Amino acid sequence: MRILGIDPGSKATGYGFIEQQGNRLIHLDNGAIFTQSKDTLPVRLQIIYQKLCDLIDKYNPEAVAVEQVFMARNPASALKLGHARGIALLAGINAGLPVAEYSALQVKGAVVGYGRAGKNQVQHMTKTLLNLPEIAQEDASDALAVAICHAHSHHLDRKIMQTTKSPRGKQS
Repeated sequence: MRILGIDPGSKATGYGFIEQQGNRLIHLDNGAIFTQSKDTLPVRLQIIYQKLCDLIDKYNPEAVAVEQVFMARNPASALKLGHARGIALLAGINAGLPVAEYSALQVKGAVVGYGRAGKNQVQHMTKTLLNLPEIAQEDASDALAVAICHAHSHHLDRKIMQTTKSPRGKQS
């Protein structure tokens, strides 16, 4: 399964592509979409949307995972972050892909094993889990962590579904 993880932001939206092959996670690409603060919010959102659509076309993921907004410094920042998050969700849905959302607590728990882990711990574990040559840029590392979280969650969900089905394929 190929997964696109997204860490939304109006100034920088991180993205990370991984592929899950059995129990292995393989890094495909990561980076960040940067926008200019001199541009209006609609222009910045258009840039984010178009670049996410281009990336989806290039890598053909089977699922998109987006980090949920949990807090921002002020209401204006929270609104801008919410807009960027909406754009990320829209890009995935418009591509016909299933879109999952995960809280920062869930992402940190899946990657580090501790929901209150620091950014440094997440970056180091992401590097280790994906066998990266170096720690990815912060927004990209967060996006890769979201993709890893989805890989673990999706894998677990499939296992649960398999164990709750009877031999005839009916749930017990």
